[in-house]
Amino acid sequence: MVAQLKITLVRSGIGRPRKHKAVLIGLGLTKLHKTVIREDRPDIRGMINKVQHLIHVEEVDKGSDDETA
Repeated sequence: MVAQLKITLVRSGIGRPRKHKAVLIGLGLTKLHKTVIREDRPDIRGMINKVQHLIHVEEVDKGSDDETA
């Protein structure tokens, strides 16, 4: 059973370095307040650490019905 992360974009990527914008796109966060569900893996955690000041992250149970974005 792989843990999942609920990631929400809470601050805009406008005016941020290109690398930060690329990470947001890589996570699937293209618009403000958009939420995505991603598996908890080391590569995703690394992306989260790069833009932690722009996003909000919650751990989600795999059986949860909160997967509506």
